[in-house]
Amino acid sequence: MSISDSFKSFLSNIAVNNHETIELRYGEITCALNQEFRATQSKTANTLQVGSYGRWTAIKGISDLDMLYIMPVSAWNTYKDGGQYKLLSKVCEAIKARYPKTDVHVDGLVVRVLYADFHIEVQPVFEESDGSFTYPHTANGGSWKTTKPRLEMKAMTESEQQKNRNLRRLCKMARAWKNKHGVAMGGLLIDTLAHNFLKATSTYDETSYAAYDEMVRDFFAFLKDEPEKDYYAALGSGQRVKVKKKFQAKAKKAFELCETAIAARGQAGAHKKWRKVFGRAYPAPNTEIAKAFKSEGGHFARDTEQFIEDLFPVDIRYDLRIDCEVSQKGFRTIRLLEMLAKRFPLLVSKDLTFEIVRNDVPDGHIIYWKVLNRGPEAIRKDIVRGQIVPDTGQRQRSETTSFRGDHVVECYAVLNGVVVATDRIHVPIET
Repeated sequence: MSISDSFKSFLSNIAVNNHETIELRYGEITCALNQEFRATQSKTANTLQVGSYGRWTAIKGISDLDMLYIMPVSAWNTYKDGGQYKLLSKVCEAIKARYPKTDVHVDGLVVRVLYADFHIEVQPVFEESDGSFTYPHTANGGSWKTTKPRLEMKAMTESEQQKNRNLRRLCKMARAWKNKHGVAMGGLLIDTLAHNFLKATSTYDETSYAAYDEMVRDFFAFLKDEPEKDYYAALGSGQRVKVKKKFQAKAKKAFELCETAIAARGQAGAHKKWRKVFGRAYPAPNTEIAKAFKSEGGHFARDTEQFIEDLFPVDIRYDLRIDCEVSQKGFRTIRLLEMLAKRFPLLVSKDLTFEIVRNDVPDGHIIYWKVLNRGPEAIRKDIVRGQIVPDTGQRQRSETTSFRGDHVVECYAVLNGVVVATDRIHVPIET
C-alpha cells in the first residue's frame, strides 16, 4: 500500500469501536442524575463529555469516559460550605440506585462507575458565567477547584480547521505509540504537545495522509528536543497539565525508528518498521503468512505468540519498569541492563530473574508476563513461546539462557480489566 493508504488504514484500525456502549452508559447515568436533581429523565441534558473522548482524540481500547454533570444553580447553597464529599456521595447514591450491582464509589474528586467492560468517571460541577466549571475536591478537608474543558475543546476544533484536520489524527497516532511503548502520558498532555507542535510549523497546514510518515517523524523530533518540565499549559485553557514521567528518551527512539521506516519506503518489509513505532494496528500486506515462522534453513515453528491487546484494552497511564538479575555459580551477579549498557555479552547457561524495579500503578492491579523466543534456533526447536501468563505472586519471572537469539520479556499491569502500564526488555543471548 502507499503511505497514504497505509496511514488511512492504520487510523481506521485504531478508531474507537465501542461508541454504542459508551453512549448507552452515558445516557443512563445522565438520566439517573437528572431524575435525582431535576426530577426529569433526560438522557442528554445537563452533562458534558470531556477528556479524550470529548475532544475526539480517543482510540480503540479507551477504557473510560470523563463526564461532567452540571448541577442546578439552586443546589449551590446546599453544598458550598464544606459540602464537597456530601455532593459526591449524593451523586454516587443516585447512580448506585440505577446500577445496584455495579461498583460505584467516590474517589477524590469524581464518582467512579466500574462496569465489567468500561468505566465512567462522573464529576458534578457548577457552571460559571464565563463557561468554566467549579468542582468539588475532598482532599485536605475539602475545597472547590476550577476546570475549563470547553476552552480545550474549542482550541482543538479551531486547530483542526487550521491544520487540515491533522491534529486529531496526530493525537490518535501518538496514543498508539504511547500504548505500544509504555509511555506514561495523559491524554491532555498528548493533545497539548501535538497542538503545540502543529502550531509551531506551517509544514502540515495543507498536507494530509501522504505526508503522515514525515509528520509523525517531525513530531517525535519535537518531543525529544523538548526541555524537561513538570507541567505544560493545556491547549485552550492554559491550565496546568502534569508531566508524569519524562518522555524525551522514548520519543528519541521513536524518531529513530521513523527515520528507518521512511528510508525503507517502497521496500518489502517497510510496514514492519512502522509496526515497531505503532504496534500491530499499523497494516501489514495480506500476503504475509499469519500463523507460521520460517527460518533460513527452511524450518517452520508454530506461532504461539499472544498479544496483550487481544486480551485486554490498553490505555497506558502509569510507569512500570523491569530489569533482570543475571547469575551463574562462581560468578558475581549483575543486572542485565548494566550488561547491555557496557556491551558485555550475555552467554548461555546463565540464570535470569526478571523483576519489577519501578511501579506506580495503584493497588489492586494484576501482573502478567510474556517470554518470546526469537531467532533461527527458536524456530528450529519449535519453542517460540510468547504466551501471556499471570504472575505467580512473586512479581518475578525466572528463566535460563538456553540458546542464542534476541529474545524478549514483557510485563503488563492490568487494573480493573485494562492494561495501564507495560515494559519490555531485550535478552540478546550469544554463544
